[in-house]
Amino acid sequence: MLSNVQQATIRPIIQASVAAGALIHTDEYDIYARLETWGYAHKTVCHAHGEYARDEDGDGFGEVHVNTIEGLWSLLRSWLRPHRGISQGKLPLYLAFFQFVHNARRRGKALLGTLVGAIVT
Repeated sequence: MLSNVQQATIRPIIQASVAAGALIHTDEYDIYARLETWGYAHKTVCHAHGEYARDEDGDGFGEVHVNTIEGLWSLLRSWLRPHRGISQGKLPLYLAFFQFVHNARRRGKALLGTLVGAIVT
């Protein structure tokens, strides 16, 4: 969570999290406009023009998209919905738990073993 979404705020986060020279796909939001000057390859899709995936090499597969992260946000919203009234202070804990469960890719009893293993380790 960021207190503001400005290039000066996101630049150190991106640089700490993304390898220099990596290819980053985003939507057309202006905050990402300087990615190339910061040393990253950058491709965008323009949702405002109805573009959600772009096939750049003619193989019929839309390589340039942000569908994966948008799908993750959709899962997160669905997961948070029953937890109405989450305080801003506790939200990072909910997000961390969601991230852990999502990355474990296990549900039900199988998740319990993963959780116990993470706590004991």
